[in-house]
Amino acid sequence: MTEDLSPAERYAAARERAVEQATALAGFREMYEFGLDPFQIDACRALEAGKGVLVAAPTGSGKTIVGEFAVHLALLQGKKCFYTTPIKALSNQKYADLSKRYGADKVGLLTGDNSVNSDAPVVVMTTEVLRNMLYSGSQSLLNLGYVVMDEVHYLSDRFRGAVWEEVIIHLQESVTLVSLSATVSNAEEFGDWLDTVRGDTQVIVSEHRPVPLFQHVLAGRRMYDLFEEGEGQRKAVNPDLTRMARMEASRSYNPRDRRKGKMVREADRERERRQRSRIWTPGRPEVIDRLDSEGLLPAITFIFSRAACESAVQQCLYAGLRLNDEDARAQVREIVEERTAAIPDEDLHVLGYYEWLEGLERGIAAHHAGMLPTFKEVVEELFVRGLVRAVFATETLALGINMPARSVVLEKLVKWNGEQHADITPGEYTQLTGRAGRRGIDVEGHAVVLWQRAMSPEHLAGLAGTRTYPLRSSFKPSYNMAVNLTEQFGRHRSRELLETSFAQFQADKSVVGISRQVQKNEEGLEGYKASMTCHLGDFDEYARLRRELKDRETELAKQGANQRRAAAAAALEKLKPGDVIHVPTGKYAGLALVLDPGIPAGRVNGHRGFEHQDGPRPLVLTAERQVKRLASMDFPVPVEALERMRIPKSFNARSPQSRRDLASALRTKAGHIVPERHRKGRAAAADDREIARLRTELRAHPCHGCDEREDHARWAERYYRLRRDTVQLERRIEGRTNTIARTFDRIVALLTEMDYLRGDEVTEHGKRLARLYGELDLLASECLREGVWEGLSPAELAACVSALVFEARMADDALAPKLPSGKVKASLGEMVRIWGRLDALEEEFKINQAEGVGQREPDLGFAWAAYMWASDKGLDEVLREIEMPAGDFVRWCKQVIDVLGQIAAAAPREGSTVAKNARKAVDQLLRGVVAYSSVG
Repeated sequence: MTEDLSPAERYAAARERAVEQATALAGFREMYEFGLDPFQIDACRALEAGKGVLVAAPTGSGKTIVGEFAVHLALLQGKKCFYTTPIKALSNQKYADLSKRYGADKVGLLTGDNSVNSDAPVVVMTTEVLRNMLYSGSQSLLNLGYVVMDEVHYLSDRFRGAVWEEVIIHLQESVTLVSLSATVSNAEEFGDWLDTVRGDTQVIVSEHRPVPLFQHVLAGRRMYDLFEEGEGQRKAVNPDLTRMARMEASRSYNPRDRRKGKMVREADRERERRQRSRIWTPGRPEVIDRLDSEGLLPAITFIFSRAACESAVQQCLYAGLRLNDEDARAQVREIVEERTAAIPDEDLHVLGYYEWLEGLERGIAAHHAGMLPTFKEVVEELFVRGLVRAVFATETLALGINMPARSVVLEKLVKWNGEQHADITPGEYTQLTGRAGRRGIDVEGHAVVLWQRAMSPEHLAGLAGTRTYPLRSSFKPSYNMAVNLTEQFGRHRSRELLETSFAQFQADKSVVGISRQVQKNEEGLEGYKASMTCHLGDFDEYARLRRELKDRETELAKQGANQRRAAAAAALEKLKPGDVIHVPTGKYAGLALVLDPGIPAGRVNGHRGFEHQDGPRPLVLTAERQVKRLASMDFPVPVEALERMRIPKSFNARSPQSRRDLASALRTKAGHIVPERHRKGRAAAADDREIARLRTELRAHPCHGCDEREDHARWAERYYRLRRDTVQLERRIEGRTNTIARTFDRIVALLTEMDYLRGDEVTEHGKRLARLYGELDLLASECLREGVWEGLSPAELAACVSALVFEARMADDALAPKLPSGKVKASLGEMVRIWGRLDALEEEFKINQAEGVGQREPDLGFAWAAYMWASDKGLDEVLREIEMPAGDFVRWCKQVIDVLGQIAAAAPREGSTVAKNARKAVDQLLRGVVAYSSVG
């Protein structure tokens, strides 16, 4: 080919090669055995040219190569590079990778748990660590040349996303930013914002998967392709799946038909049996066995439940599945024994080590947040080595950890999102199935969804076909952020900085679209007004009278409902332990015994705004042996005690035998009593003078006699509905302008009221708050200010501090948490009192928890566990007492340790024991399973 070129062209090509060889990229490419993809080369060239980059590409496509090139450039230029990740496990993994490539002396690690070689030129850290460095003005920031933000799409996370924006806004202009993201549909918008706040940023988007992904549905014994084979972008859904879904939806045989007296033909029943023999949801061992026979292992099966992951492993073991030969079993045992050698034998027994090891030896394991970190890391290592071939995992595994598989299995397309069971989103589907297909190992990856009743193949095709999802900012100012910004920049400059956030950028941009909609609505309003014109009189006036009448009737109905609720709440407040009541409605309707009359109004899950709805919430034992905390909705009418019963002192609500005995006594004592029926009173609307006046005026109006009155009324209703929508849109425009800055102003006003700020000056109290990071930063600061923790022992302090970090996974308020007695109980009570005062202040200053700003109520659910562990109790005893998985226990302990470290740094040095006892509490918590290093 070169022979066809002219001498001048050959010379030019040689010059180009020589220039290419002289670049840093040429030396970097030689470090890898495989060639780089075009998007990686483009991003690396942009970096070498001094530009920032945003790289948006599918999971497993090799985005991190660009981050590693930033590390390479920093070392060449004698600068520092910080590599940030969203989770500690990913930080640990990246630390191991970079140490292997560049040497342990050049790479450090900083997470909440570990600090290794933190002065190295390359440091891997969680994003929060870098944010804290920026606010504290750390010396480590000197000579910082590059920051890599891996998984930057995490800024959509509603709990932690703000940290990513804080870092991007506050980094020095001289620092080059490398942002690595999953494929998002608004990468250009995000890139525009980066360009605004960080300077020249090149956006590089790649939709190409290096390993093609094939989608399947497993139903019964058969694996169906989701899409028909064909050319072009728009693929048709497999007609076999569509037919199956249609047949299942229109099944003629229903056992209830007999009770309805319908005749069911034998032929229909036979067809039903044949159909059911082909379509069923295969069991977990059956799925793994099928994948093994098709050569589709290793596989990750995503199950959205920790308990179900553990259960799946047990099911495979009981079914006799063995995926490893004797040689692989021996390798597994050797690795596991080496990695767990530091764990004492008595703890291994508590942690279910031997059952876990049996699964690993057979090549089967679970992976979820409830596992001990060491156990999870062993599973990850064995899976990457091919010694574990089937993993049952929750969705946390999909968040960046390098565990690619040949296949990914999804049991269901629905998951619990913390509030309700909801369909997984296209973004979540892409993230989960992105694990399928190992680059350099597999020719293709496979995503397998198990057939479920009422499954829609079209819906699944929509999930599989939507490759992207939008990046939405979750940025909100916090108390800690406000004092740190004010100290560094003053209030005015801080306000300007916050207005440069991606949240405000998106809000301002969305106003343009809303304004267009307002213009369209106003054109529609003119047309509606013309259509509602009546020749007999002013129909606008007539429609107003109709609306006023309807509003008055609605208002009276609400008043009646409120009165009934108030009467029911008043009746509930009179209940005492031992009262026998009849629950009138709801899931637990029927006879019940009051164990506890309830909790004070306005203290439900730490959120304001519930006090008018919840009132007392009695804890009852039903006649069916269930102990439940009831809500006001279970009592639409007042309730009275039907009878009294003595509750034995030995009664334990957690004991099935105790519940059975007391429920039996309840049925014997009051089972024969028939409660009185509640009679409804006369409706308030019947005697209301305002309603009578409006009805008289309506009948007297000229338009009342119009033949086309109802037609005009329909147009009038459309007019007022559209007018109402337009007013709401106008309010949204008004509300979205300067929203972040307005929230900041309210926070600053509250902090000024509490003497944390005086204009641009940060007071001593404010400087203490600046060192406290976390959801309950202001509460922690106030506890230090009022000396709530003075005189507490290290174990007692650990118990109190746990209330600042712990949040129960589920709102199970049936039983009050067990608390240490004495000083701890008094201090926790004082913390709740201070929170109540802050809650009232936030309401006064219009700081809204529902918008993600403000202080939630402290959760006391981990206080007993923290106290026991810091008091040197054994792991077996602690886990048995608190009924919590070991992984959760370790995670919460480490979070308590993190906040104790902050308190030790923020507490007064003189005349206070808190700082000293906080450091001692850290030492007492950091032992056993909590202390096992997760690096190595």
